[in-house]
Amino acid sequence: MWKREKMWMIKPPTEHPKESKYRPVLESLLPRDPMSRFKLKRGSPKDEFPNLDRNGTLMGRILDLHMYTRQFNRATESGVIFDDIIRPGLEDPGQSTGPKAVGCLAGDAQSYILFCDFFDRIIESYHGYKVTSDSVQESDFNYDNLKGGDDFDQEYAVSCEVTVGRSVEDYSFPTHCSRGERRQLHTLAKTALEQLAEDLPGKLYSIDELSHESEDRGVVMDAPPSYLIKIGVARDWPDARALWLSKDGTLAIWVNMEDHLKLVSYRSDACLQEAFKTICINVLKMEAVYNKRRHPFIWKRHLGWVVSSPAEVGTGLKASVSVKLLYLAENKRMDDILDRLRLQMEATSCPGVYKISNLQTIGCNEVGLTQLVVDGVKLLIRMERRLENNGGIDDLVPTQK
Repeated sequence: MWKREKMWMIKPPTEHPKESKYRPVLESLLPRDPMSRFKLKRGSPKDEFPNLDRNGTLMGRILDLHMYTRQFNRATESGVIFDDIIRPGLEDPGQSTGPKAVGCLAGDAQSYILFCDFFDRIIESYHGYKVTSDSVQESDFNYDNLKGGDDFDQEYAVSCEVTVGRSVEDYSFPTHCSRGERRQLHTLAKTALEQLAEDLPGKLYSIDELSHESEDRGVVMDAPPSYLIKIGVARDWPDARALWLSKDGTLAIWVNMEDHLKLVSYRSDACLQEAFKTICINVLKMEAVYNKRRHPFIWKRHLGWVVSSPAEVGTGLKASVSVKLLYLAENKRMDDILDRLRLQMEATSCPGVYKISNLQTIGCNEVGLTQLVVDGVKLLIRMERRLENNGGIDDLVPTQK
């Protein structure tokens, strides 16, 4: 029969004079739990759990009380807590139809590690890619490996765009960074762009300069876009935000918007091959300048290039082509076709024209993702031609990629 031990039989731990003397010093050297620095007036996880009944984001679908409780008392070194992570999805709950939004943003690179239970589920759900400890995200900026992309049928392909995002090591992301961090990032970008302009002439414009029309550029921005306000990126607008435009119009670089840097190459001739080449050349040049200044872009072995949105981790790359699809867009099999091609479709302001782009950004390199778009757009145009002539497309529907 079990018997409780008598208190007098339990020996107190042996005290060592030197250990007692130096214990306060040793304990002071231990890193403090960041959460212990805060005195947040919060209730229990159950009391604080958000209402997700009408939330159409992936965050709203994945998050439950059990997961919320596990993340509740965690904080990164820069002070990001889990409520900061999910706030964008609460401010903008998304829609039940159309492209699915992730509904969350990382506040810094450590967020992906500290809140990995949550972010890994989001990444798997959005990209169809399971993050494991053995995962290795590869990169390939050799644009010569891309096959095609310069031969779309101009009757259907209207324009194209390639974008890539990058974040800088040791700085919080735009939803969480301080004014000082944002200004330092602006100074870094200004120095890097001055060096880039030696090979590709261009000019850096402040947001104030973009508030009025000018002949040397076609961009006007007098207020932050509504989506930036909703996700908390437009704080202190327009402080330390800028846009660099190349003189030949082939490249634009946004500074301190959704990410620290966003490179954009747009072409009205829908030559995706040239747009991709422009991005590959210049992102490597920017990376070299930042490395030289000891501020490398954030890269993790299992996640690749790390940016604020889990919808863009891995490569940070989105390649898109705007295509006329009057008949195919209304076809009942369109959603299934896009799933099989691993692409997504968004309506544009022009009736009958849709933006076709890669959904996945992780688990495949830059060339591979762009190749998916090239091959997919060509197939969609073939299907559109068939439907115009009252033909069938069942034989063109691909097997699951």
